[in-house]
Amino acid sequence: MFRAKSRQYYRSNLGNIILPPTEPGKEMILKSVCSLLQRFSKDTTGASLSVRILAIKSLSTFFYLAMTDYFRSNIDAMAAYVPGEQPKPGSQIIKLNSNENPYPPCPEVLEVLKNFDSEWLRRYPNPYAEDFRQAISKALGVKSDWIIVGNGSDELLNVVMRACVESGRKVVYPTPTYVLYQTLTQMQSAEIVEIPYSEDYELPLEELIAANGAVTFIATPNSPSGHVVSMDELRKLASKLSGVLVIDEAYVDFAACNALDLVKEFENVISIRTLSKGYSLAGIRLGFGIANPKLLSGLYKVKDSYNIDAIACAVGAVAMSNQEYKNACVQKVNASRTFLAADLKELGFRVWDSQANFLLVQSGTGNAEYLYQKLKSEGILVRYFKQPRMEDKLRITIGTDKQNQALVQVLKNLLYEN
Repeated sequence: MFRAKSRQYYRSNLGNIILPPTEPGKEMILKSVCSLLQRFSKDTTGASLSVRILAIKSLSTFFYLAMTDYFRSNIDAMAAYVPGEQPKPGSQIIKLNSNENPYPPCPEVLEVLKNFDSEWLRRYPNPYAEDFRQAISKALGVKSDWIIVGNGSDELLNVVMRACVESGRKVVYPTPTYVLYQTLTQMQSAEIVEIPYSEDYELPLEELIAANGAVTFIATPNSPSGHVVSMDELRKLASKLSGVLVIDEAYVDFAACNALDLVKEFENVISIRTLSKGYSLAGIRLGFGIANPKLLSGLYKVKDSYNIDAIACAVGAVAMSNQEYKNACVQKVNASRTFLAADLKELGFRVWDSQANFLLVQSGTGNAEYLYQKLKSEGILVRYFKQPRMEDKLRITIGTDKQNQALVQVLKNLLYEN
């Protein structure tokens, strides 16, 4: 049964064009700068030549920036999201920093690429990626009109934000988590409410409920920790929120539970998934969301018309259709995760329990940045986050057993030399 709710999830002005307000006082500021430039240029200030030159340079820079004010003030103030390092093609790097699957996609994917009909390159693709939606529907037992497809799951996170969030609305999430949530919120000039996880990553449930965001993000399994949030906690959260609950299930293929039942139970819940992890398809940028059609109706208003290309749609359809291959790869990754966790614990690392394709680890010496740099110099990339509560930790993607053993050996050498 679906719970009947009458809620306003979307921005009130969705569908209307909004003109940006004129910045107050800008003309007066520019006049003042011009006046100061004239004074310093004519030596009417009594300042030394070097001070005048420095002042002229600074004021000229300020004047230039003021006159070339291309961006919204919130965009100027924010920092861009920084993805994991990408080595050059052909380089002999062990890449354990972006949570990619170490195994290739299913054989049918390569057959689709080899035999793709060029006629479909000339035409626009289906705006709903219908073949892919049908494959998802069959694989997961969800009606196709409950599915929205995105150019990677990140695009769908962006679509939710553009549809539901504006200045004056709150976006809520526990931290540490996926940093992109912060970036997307800043893009919308919305209020950020970050609620810290405990050291053991217990969900701050009551605080999240009290914050009651227009959008609440919960990643499960969470990155960078790898822990899962219980379905009971998510159910209680969904039942108490008036806004949209986004359950980011990018790593769900490696986990023991998922949120599909909650999507069917609550109109305000959307599960967002990707083919980048379990399906080994990070290179084609393909994801999907599952939600009640009423919730999806507003998202379709802001989705790009043809956001999924024909090749990605065809590749995604065959990948979803071969669940047996995906599950076999997942089993290998999960087995390797267990072995790697044990090896790292033997080296003195604290290792958080993970149901994702990575491990969050903490060295007994706390020198995470040093280890990150030394591993990089040895041709092994892992992820280091220079942010609160993460400065002394590393996130390590699960590679093949051979790659994992190479990592362990280098770490052993580094730790012993210290």
